[in-house]
Amino acid sequence: MIFLDDFNKADMEKALAAIGEKPFRGRQIYKWMYGKNVFEFEKMTDLSICLREKLNHNYRFRKFVLLDKKESLIDNSVKLLFGLDDSNRIESVILEDDGRFTGCVSTQVGCRMGCSFCNTSKIGLIRNLTPGEIVRQVLMMNSILAGRKRSLSNIVFMGMGEPLDNLENLKIAIDIILDSDGLNFSHRKVTVSTCGLADELKYLYNEMDTPVNLAVSLNFTNDSLRKTFMPINSKYNLKYLLETLRNLPVQKRKRITIEYVLLKGINDSINDAKQLAKLLKELPVKINLIPYNASDGMYSSPEQHVINMFQKSLQDAGYSAFIRKSLGKDIMGACGQLYADYKNKY
Repeated sequence: MIFLDDFNKADMEKALAAIGEKPFRGRQIYKWMYGKNVFEFEKMTDLSICLREKLNHNYRFRKFVLLDKKESLIDNSVKLLFGLDDSNRIESVILEDDGRFTGCVSTQVGCRMGCSFCNTSKIGLIRNLTPGEIVRQVLMMNSILAGRKRSLSNIVFMGMGEPLDNLENLKIAIDIILDSDGLNFSHRKVTVSTCGLADELKYLYNEMDTPVNLAVSLNFTNDSLRKTFMPINSKYNLKYLLETLRNLPVQKRKRITIEYVLLKGINDSINDAKQLAKLLKELPVKINLIPYNASDGMYSSPEQHVINMFQKSLQDAGYSAFIRKSLGKDIMGACGQLYADYKNKY
């Protein structure tokens, strides 16, 4: 079975040529999908009935169903549970802050990175999401926000999964999101987050015509501790990761976001803050401090005064350091909490 929502615009044109149609028909279908959120040939009214029948015979769209929607009573965040073709599930989150809406998008069913403080890692990796499954999360979020006469202003690939572990599909999805015939987002409004896949980072920046924003989950300031909590550090240690960041062709006026999850009594000392400042020297960065969002009782967040002191130490060293708001905690939609209710499936 060939699914059209696995294709970018160029491949869509080739798919239509393969059944004897003009390539512009592929662009028409592409615009219906990503410009109008239509994934049924019968509703593509500027296509002839004959062509729609031919398309139904040769191609399909993947099943993508909204199964559940939970709304925060604290901060208006919305967590969405989607059902996929193979009965797997993923979660995405709409985050509202100061009137701006950000879509937190998933790239995998589960994750194989094994970060011990992240709920998604407990699932393990089940499979990668296809480009269409990635993009349709954004379309569904905008459809929901349309009821409020609003739309997403930003997209962050910080949901379930490690985006750079699904690199080819991620790249196609980003192409669709940035394309003027697709979702028409600015590259300045799209951020890819990674736990530190350094070689994949190099590939992403070399292959993308317009690099999007980058966020790196560093979280620890020495290899021993980072390897304990983040197994990826065994492959890409801090020295190699930071050298990679220093050599990326980051555009002028863009800064890499360093994400640092604060775990009480583990990585929250003033010495940790000072060491972090040394590690990031001469890198064009801003730092997001993320108080740990509880999920299973293994860890806890530092007290607020400890977080404030950590921030002040970084600011005194000349860094822009921000304490990220933990949005969606009451619906298990905050950073590190996504799980898609897999405990009730397996």
